[in-house]
Amino acid sequence: MTRPRLRHLAFVVRDAERMAAFYCAQFGMELFHTDPDGSRFVTDGYLNLALIQQRLDGDVATGFNHFGFQVTDVPPIADRLAEAGVPRPALRGGDRPFAEYRAIDPEGNWFDLSEHGFLPPGAGAE
Repeated sequence: MTRPRLRHLAFVVRDAERMAAFYCAQFGMELFHTDPDGSRFVTDGYLNLALIQQRLDGDVATGFNHFGFQVTDVPPIADRLAEAGVPRPALRGGDRPFAEYRAIDPEGNWFDLSEHGFLPPGAGAE
């Protein structure tokens, strides 16, 4: 049996429509579902990201810790993000084996950018 692969992440957000538009515009993700409450679901073709509309009568706070994108080249992505009005991604310090850059979306959620991926050093893509 092959190991399970991460294919879905979820955030509770204040403005699901705006967040879906951001990820579609900045990372080429595609909207594939909208719930009656306004929650949006986008995908990159492998992983899907649920952007769950926060409810005023709910008790769930917005956010999540972070997630990551593997990219071919960080500088053009960093330029697009800065043009979109979010801070330019910052080089992460320390001896991290992956996730070279930390970035932030319009609502303050962290995400990482990596040119070589998120597998431990020496691990091959399966």
